[in-house]
Amino acid sequence: MTYSKHVLLLAAGLLVAQSGYAWATGAIAVDDQPGQKPSDAGYGIGFGDSKDSAQTAALAKCNSAGNTSCKVVVWFDKCGAYASSNEKYGIGWGGTEDEAKSKALDQCGNGQCRLVASDCGD
Repeated sequence: MTYSKHVLLLAAGLLVAQSGYAWATGAIAVDDQPGQKPSDAGYGIGFGDSKDSAQTAALAKCNSAGNTSCKVVVWFDKCGAYASSNEKYGIGWGGTEDEAKSKALDQCGNGQCRLVASDCGD
């Protein structure tokens, strides 16, 4: 009986390892001013073992790229995205990068929105 429990636990562990589950949390920080083209927005993407550490890493990357007004706009467990236009912005998160991008563009809400940043924690 003990042997079969060990085999089941080993099999479950291998299944989780192969599923690609990421243990990191991610965040996106941006420096995007009203009236600015999406291609001019500065950003940083960071990962950590908690929401706070991911946000700190994203802000550090955004600031280290020479941006001066960075703020965290989205944090995520799997995938996140940020889209903007000259007037609006949108954020998204989800199980895949495509899902996060789609949500960000939908939330941005106009035909001028462009994807600025996206990433997944895996």
